[in-house]
Amino acid sequence: MKLSVLAFAAAFALTPAALFAQTSTATAAAPKKPATINQRKENQQDRIAQGVKSGQLTAAETARLEHQEAGINKEESGMRAQDKGKLTKQDRKTLAHQQNVESRRIYRTKHDIGKK
Repeated sequence: MKLSVLAFAAAFALTPAALFAQTSTATAAAPKKPATINQRKENQQDRIAQGVKSGQLTAAETARLEHQEAGINKEESGMRAQDKGKLTKQDRKTLAHQQNVESRRIYRTKHDIGKK
């Protein structure tokens, strides 16, 4: 009888550890989805707005960044118009590259990198 109680107690004690190990592994294995084009646009607009608010961006710098953003948005519109409102895989790749370039431009402008 003591053996069965000991076995039950051991199993009861180890069950939460096994469950925790399974859930943490499953959560860690799930890859994070990349941000969509619209999410990235919104994030970049927020970064520009934060730069204006903090004084890191001048009016001219803000206008230049907004002009670049507008160009990307206009190109996206044109791409969608060509394919009945959809973006092809190549269109998304092109837009992602342009947003990467714009993201670096925002960072460099906010931190005055490359200015003398």
